[in-house]
Amino acid sequence: MTAEVGKQAPDFTLPITSGETKSLSDYKGQHIVLYFYPKDNTPGCTTEACDFRDLTTPLKEQGAVVLGVSPDSIKKHQNFTEKYSLPFPLFADEEAKAAEAYGVWQLKKNFGKEYMGIVRSTFIIDKDFNLVKEWRKVSVKEHANEVLAFLKELNEA
Repeated sequence: MTAEVGKQAPDFTLPITSGETKSLSDYKGQHIVLYFYPKDNTPGCTTEACDFRDLTTPLKEQGAVVLGVSPDSIKKHQNFTEKYSLPFPLFADEEAKAAEAYGVWQLKKNFGKEYMGIVRSTFIIDKDFNLVKEWRKVSVKEHANEVLAFLKELNEA
């Protein structure tokens, strides 16, 4: 199953920052802001995480939970979470299974080198577990605000 707007969101089960194993479907019944990012403690990923952190209250007011996913280990996620006081769980997708299900595990190029990695992307999943919005190849600047604005529109509809 691959992610497609208008269809049920692909479910997955992975370890999260707390050390427990959770399924995406455990969060059903609220809006889910599911964001995939390449790597903990890198400039763009840190900015994105902190932007979502800073909007935690308004996002909660819109009935949303934020969930981050990267191929980093739980240990790296725990350090990242502690360093930046992130109030939301990060999934450790070390085998890129969730990233593949959402179509964000892709061939990337950097300084002439090719490798597989996560293309920064965000998905909104509604309370019924349907994928209602996607942003692919996200530019970090103002992205968290765009997500909040979309959720406000969704709740007003």
